[in-house]
Amino acid sequence: MPRMIGALGRVARAEPGETAASLWSFACFFCVLCGYYVLRPLRDEMGVQGGVENLPWLFSATFAAMLAVVPLFGFAASRLRRRRLVPWCYLFFISNVLVFYALFRAGVSPPAVARAFFVWVSVFNLFVVSLFWSLMADLFTPGQAARLFGFISAGGSCGALAGPALTASLAAPLGTANLLLVSCGFLGIALVCIHALVRRADPPSDPSPTPAGAADSIGGTTWSGFAAILRSPYLLGIVAYVLLYTVLLGFAYLELARTVAASYPDSAQRTALFAHLDLAVNVLTLLGQLFVVAKLVEKLGVGAALALLPALGLAGFVAIGLAPGLAVLIAFQILRRAADYAIARPAREMLFTVLTREAKYKSKNFIDTVVFRGGDAASGWVYAALKGLGLGMAGLAAAAIPGAIAWLAVGLWLGTQHRRMRR
Repeated sequence: MPRMIGALGRVARAEPGETAASLWSFACFFCVLCGYYVLRPLRDEMGVQGGVENLPWLFSATFAAMLAVVPLFGFAASRLRRRRLVPWCYLFFISNVLVFYALFRAGVSPPAVARAFFVWVSVFNLFVVSLFWSLMADLFTPGQAARLFGFISAGGSCGALAGPALTASLAAPLGTANLLLVSCGFLGIALVCIHALVRRADPPSDPSPTPAGAADSIGGTTWSGFAAILRSPYLLGIVAYVLLYTVLLGFAYLELARTVAASYPDSAQRTALFAHLDLAVNVLTLLGQLFVVAKLVEKLGVGAALALLPALGLAGFVAIGLAPGLAVLIAFQILRRAADYAIARPAREMLFTVLTREAKYKSKNFIDTVVFRGGDAASGWVYAALKGLGLGMAGLAAAAIPGAIAWLAVGLWLGTQHRRMRR
């Protein structure tokens, strides 16, 4: 056992005293993403069933849902302590899954429920992942984050590998509705891990005049996270990075969905293709998280890790412009998602470790939800407008190239600012 713990510590780059927290975090993210990836192929298929031409409307509906939910989260975060906020939010989403389970089983208005499910999964995914990383940014220091966030992210990648595999193997024997119960089970285990992490960070205090748990208060007001963004060039830079990411890569997602719908008329074939794409992405992601991201950040800094994804996006758009086709789109989608999850996402989470607790939860949540889905909505309508002008796949790629260059510059600037704030 000591040898196993030592080997694990070397893989995770954990120092003495960090192994338990790293393992709980790894297990938590495994369960969160496994639960989500059980649902993701269903979400993608629901989007295609609703008509690819309606995806911009679904993206806009998702953005509207985000605008409605974020103030509620800000209100809760200003009044609840960390040990209550994160678990209660997860319980809320578990109850939502059970509602959709009941609707699917009852066969209530399949087209409407399919669209609602697409929107809900898009909201659910961002919220649960954002909350998880808010907790990580709160529990680990910037130095620990540089060493450990790659390993913790690998837990999510393992879950993202297990989720599509479970969906592919259980969809036929269990049926679509029962897959939602599988997702609920993993989210419930994630709650256990969150409870263990919070207990380690906030052990029961001995009797004293100081209220127990006061140290884990978030505070502020409902809109203070948004106000902090407006006052901070650093946070505005993160907003710009996320907007450019979602708008530019949204083009690739929408064009891929359109091309897949035209190439594969059978629903089962499309679902299988999306599941296999997810599996390929997550294998590459896992390798990058375990063996690349920590060394890259250690040697070149957060800025280089942030710049990798826009550099790949720039190369990908050039490749699509020169050789438009489904195979190139699929290859680009696999590589850019793997680079995002393996390198850029852990680096983006490191940006928040130098901020206040309120910014880690409220400002981060606003960026991860409203800004992210706002970029999705904008991407959908810009894509529809460009298609309306008659641009094909090559034309869309050419239109995205200047934005990719700006995105690359923002990533490098954020790395410089993070290094300065950390010092």
